[in-house]
Amino acid sequence: MRLLMLGGTEFVGRAITDDALARGWEVTAFHRGRHEPPEGVGSLHGDRTEDDGLKALAEGEWDAVVDTWSGAPSAVRDAARMLSRRVGRYVYISSRSVYRFPTPPGLDEGAPVVDGSPDDGDVEYAEAKRGGELAAIDAFGDRALLVRAGLIIGPYENIGRLPWWLTRMARGGRVLAPGPRDLGLQYIDVRDLAVWTLDAIENGLGGPYNLVSPPGFTTTGELLETCVRVTGSDAELVWSDPAPLLAAGIEPWMDLPLWLPPGETYDSLHRGDVTKALNTGLRCRPVEETVADTWAWLHRIGGQAPLRPDRPGVGLSPEKEAEFLSQAEST
Repeated sequence: MRLLMLGGTEFVGRAITDDALARGWEVTAFHRGRHEPPEGVGSLHGDRTEDDGLKALAEGEWDAVVDTWSGAPSAVRDAARMLSRRVGRYVYISSRSVYRFPTPPGLDEGAPVVDGSPDDGDVEYAEAKRGGELAAIDAFGDRALLVRAGLIIGPYENIGRLPWWLTRMARGGRVLAPGPRDLGLQYIDVRDLAVWTLDAIENGLGGPYNLVSPPGFTTTGELLETCVRVTGSDAELVWSDPAPLLAAGIEPWMDLPLWLPPGETYDSLHRGDVTKALNTGLRCRPVEETVADTWAWLHRIGGQAPLRPDRPGVGLSPEKEAEFLSQAEST
């Protein structure tokens, strides 16, 4: 198979590229040149946000293209139109954020989605992803595969969520742990996303698929306890109910990555139906493997995870954590 990666040097794109190479596929990465792709990958340089930025894609034929773009939908539109007659399938890595909020538990790919346009410029994330989907569909029809990923973690993560928890556990001491401890989590290891996506290309799948683990695949407790065990630290998890955390101004998702208290946002992110993906071969590796491999990757790169410049930093400051734990201990 001949695969064109729009990106392919970081996180999701890198995991897909690695898996394609392992299959013996011929991979070409179109990227800005800020990060080198893996050995054996052909490079085409360009910046799709600039005038004539797609010039390097004017020639060439591929069996499939994978696009991880999360900015202006018009960039997806322009690439898809340019490639529509020279590429077999267009895979757009979308997001479950395209569903209208709040999303009740158990809704599948038929749930209502937000409005979007392939002609939009910079818009909010959900609208941008929906516009990207429409751009892929407009150019490729049923040859467009929409991968509606949920929370993505694993090696190469450049958002900082799981790396923050691993780094925090490695420091040891008393660690603020957000409850409920048995709250189920729904996520996808980036490598499982890659495997399913490339299998889907081989099998000629099209249309939307929710791509995330089954609800309750792990729990907050299991994830954080695994982080402690994998790092080999003396960290002591100090559990707190959601109400005191929220009252103290500690923000779910941002201050304490991966955590959402029970409620509408939690239901939307962690209780979606993934039957369609499971029935087409999705397999999810154990949380222990995801955490251990992410920790090993952090070690290989010097302990500091790369961070996307277009995303805000995550993680609770040591000062704010210590203040909360001290106040909780005195009450």
